[in-house]
Amino acid sequence: MENNSRRKFIQNTLAATAAISVGNSFIANAIAATPDSAGAETFAFKQVPLPYKYQALEPHIDALTNEIHYTKHHTAYIKKVNDLIVSEKIAYATEKDFFANASKLSAGARNNGGGAWNHNFFWESMRAPGAGTAQGKLLDAINASFGSFDKFKAQFTDAATKRFGSGWAWLVKDGNKLIIGSTPNQDNPLMDNAEIKGTPLLGIDVWEHAYYLKYQNRRPEYIENWYNVVNWDKVAERLG
Repeated sequence: MENNSRRKFIQNTLAATAAISVGNSFIANAIAATPDSAGAETFAFKQVPLPYKYQALEPHIDALTNEIHYTKHHTAYIKKVNDLIVSEKIAYATEKDFFANASKLSAGARNNGGGAWNHNFFWESMRAPGAGTAQGKLLDAINASFGSFDKFKAQFTDAATKRFGSGWAWLVKDGNKLIIGSTPNQDNPLMDNAEIKGTPLLGIDVWEHAYYLKYQNRRPEYIENWYNVVNWDKVAERLG
């Protein structure tokens, strides 16, 4: 019964959640039922449907990790931030406004909102192995900013490896250049108080829940294998 209930909950969650791609991120633009004090309706975060089967990223990311990561961790972030939007009367109309005012949010709203958005972005950043490397305009931008793709990869790997504790590493568009950095916890470059700011193009989750079942404490090995499932077409699309 417990498994059936869990399966039904997951199915209902996926059926009820549809996000649209606007600009460089998935905008959770569904409207919450409760208007704010001024009468304006506020948004609710939505979990994007996983773009592939749990086992699609093997052998680099195992099916069980994907399933737990998506159905447990990500689903929890979605529920918690939406509960906090209601209980704390957070009245921003869009995701962009929410993150632009991250410094004004409670720690719970900021962390869970970041977790909701970051994971939507993360799932879309991957696809089945064999995706190759950056090409065309994206490769040109990487070469211009870092000297070569190999130098980009080395710098990105360094940022992801050296992020102390839990967090993310990011490739970000900042004006006419690309930059690399990392953020703690569930912060992201859209937040007004983030350590790195700009338009996110690529991000890797280096929380232990993203890799520990397969790689244990071998974060560098996880990062190296993760490059095999990066969806470079999506990264290029975000660059514009």
